[in-house]
Amino acid sequence: MTRDVKETFDSASGRASGSASGGTSGRASGSADGPRSTPPAPAALAAKVRTLVPSMTRSMQRVAEAVANDPAGCAALTVTGLAELTGTSEATVVRTARLLGYPGYRDLRLALAGLAAQQQSGRAPAITTDIAVDDPIADVVAKLAHDEQQTLADTAAGLDTAQLGAAVTALAAARRTDVYGIGASGLVAQDLTQKLLRIGLIAHAHSDPHLAVTNAVQLRAGDVAVAITHSGSTVDVIEPLRVAFEHGATTVAITGRPDGPVAQYADHVLTTSTARESELRPAAMSSRTSQLLVVDCLFVGVAQRTYETAAGALAASYEALAHRHRSGPR
Repeated sequence: MTRDVKETFDSASGRASGSASGGTSGRASGSADGPRSTPPAPAALAAKVRTLVPSMTRSMQRVAEAVANDPAGCAALTVTGLAELTGTSEATVVRTARLLGYPGYRDLRLALAGLAAQQQSGRAPAITTDIAVDDPIADVVAKLAHDEQQTLADTAAGLDTAQLGAAVTALAAARRTDVYGIGASGLVAQDLTQKLLRIGLIAHAHSDPHLAVTNAVQLRAGDVAVAITHSGSTVDVIEPLRVAFEHGATTVAITGRPDGPVAQYADHVLTTSTARESELRPAAMSSRTSQLLVVDCLFVGVAQRTYETAAGALAASYEALAHRHRSGPR
C-alpha cells in the first residue's frame, strides 16, 4: 500500500512532522505514539545554531546568531527586548526558539543562562580552523584535528537520541536494509552496510541511483531504507528513499539539513553537524566525519540489541579473515 507523503508541518520550523497513513513518523510531532524530542542542553545550543542557520529566514538568522554570540546578554532580555535588539518581531523570536528545539522563549533563556555560565568557567579559546595555502603542515594537522573534534562534538550534542533509538530498533529487526549515498556519502553508506553484514544482518549499499530505485521497489514493511545526504536535497538519494517509503519500508535520513526535501520521506531523521566550509576543506570532508559518527552510533546500538547473534557473527568473520593478517608463508 502506498503511503502518503508527510504533509503536516510544525508551525515553528516547517519540518514535516505528522505521520503518514500506514506508518508512524518517528519525528517529534506531539503525538502519543512517536518518540519525543527533548530540548537541547545548553552546550548543544551553539551546535544547533550552526546546523540550522543556513535553512532559516534572514530574520530568524539574526535571532539565532544573537543568542549564539552573546548568550549572557540575551539571557537577560525579555522576548520583546530580544526582538528589538535583532530588529525582528516577538513571533519570530518564539519561532526561532522552537526551531532550535525549545518549547518556548522561557526555555531558551534558561539554556542561554546555562551556556553563559559554562563560558565564564574559563574554557580555553578555540583555534581558528582556516587553513591557508602556505600554512606549515604542523598547523594544518592542529587545525584539522580541532575542526574534526568540533564537528564530532556538535553532532553528538545535536543528535536526537529518541530518533536514534527508534532507528536502531528498526534496523535490529529489519529483514533487509538498503542504504543510499552518493559521492562521499556513498563511502559512508558502504561503511554502514559492512558493519551490519559483520554482525549477520542483510544490508546493501547503493551508489548507482537506477539500481537503488529498482531495489527500493522490492522493499516492504519490515525492511529499512537509509538515505545519507549532507545537503538533504540530493535527488539520487531522495528518489529511492521515496520509493522505499511508498512501499512501506521504515525510512531513515542522515542529513545536515533536517528540514530539507529528504525529510518528507523519512520516518526518522538523524541530524549531522553542518561545519563551516573553506576552499581547502569542502563539505565532503566535514560531513563525512559527522556521518561516520552517526553510523557508528547506529551500529553499536544494533549490536547491543542483537548481541547474542552479533557476537557469534563477529567472531566468525574475524576467524574467516584471520589468515589474511598473519605474516610469513603458510
